[in-house]
Amino acid sequence: MDQGWEPADGDLLRVLEVGLKFEDNLEHRMKGRRVRALLAQMMELNNPLASQHNVEHHYNLDADLYRRFLDEGMFYSCAYFAQPELTLEAAQQAKCALIARKLDLKPGARVLDIGCGWGGLAIHLAQHHGVHVTGITLSSEQLAIAQESIDTLGLADRIAFRLEDYRNTEGAFDAVVSVGMFEHVGRPQYPTFFRRVHELLKPDGTALIHSIGRLSPPGTGNAWIRKYIFPGGYIPAASETLAVIEKSGLLLNDLEVWRLHYAQTLAHWTRRFQAERQHFADTLGERFCRMWEFYLHASEASFRWGGLSVFHLQLTRQLERLPLTRDYLYAPP
Repeated sequence: MDQGWEPADGDLLRVLEVGLKFEDNLEHRMKGRRVRALLAQMMELNNPLASQHNVEHHYNLDADLYRRFLDEGMFYSCAYFAQPELTLEAAQQAKCALIARKLDLKPGARVLDIGCGWGGLAIHLAQHHGVHVTGITLSSEQLAIAQESIDTLGLADRIAFRLEDYRNTEGAFDAVVSVGMFEHVGRPQYPTFFRRVHELLKPDGTALIHSIGRLSPPGTGNAWIRKYIFPGGYIPAASETLAVIEKSGLLLNDLEVWRLHYAQTLAHWTRRFQAERQHFADTLGERFCRMWEFYLHASEASFRWGGLSVFHLQLTRQLERLPLTRDYLYAPP
């Protein structure tokens, strides 16, 4: 970030590949792992005030930044490359379509979108499935853009966005969905999060949690990412997530692991960022550009070589809520 070093051939991704392949061996040899793990959990004590501050740190950055390197719908989460040659826009829409099938939506259903971002998923569900969506976010900038979008599209009668913490949400919903938000919850809040999903979901409803996850045992998180990019965040292992779900009253119907989809998504984002790099250097500064490049490359490297993936947790309150087989998820629309 401070221009103290450069990869000799300019290929930062290659440097990170080498580093990640040595990281496991180094981590096992380091002392004080238990103390670092405890300190990491203390930094994840995200009460409502801390949660809003942490979200605003990242998502209240200049909206022009996100418009220029994300897709047209401003989806800031893993796309689903059902076919490898899909464009980023098409892969993000494929992600929305698969989520809708996993929620088993019916026209007129009431959907809660926890961490709705700039509103892309809510808009997709309302337009393609005839549902009513309540989207909540802790970012005032995201809220303003999401609201502007539904006003422009004439969807204000089917979508309502609110600046709201999930702990304060009231109502009963046919479906609860959360995409790319669970990484911000923090381990101390996991029981509260899943208890709230259970409380907000109707007895015959379906929930879908889309989250980055680690394929290794629970860890401490990355200190650089926590300091500069996502304060208060933590990427969970499936084991620590499922242990909490089992005590929540929710039933795990399906767990799907998306391998390498986020690596491809990040590669698209990096190309788009580089195409606009001079603009970002002029408006946000060279140090910011180098920070963002490191963030995007380090994230892609983590999904390719560092043991990160994406989990889809499909949850219900009733065992018979969904079809007996998974065929309905992949049948032609």
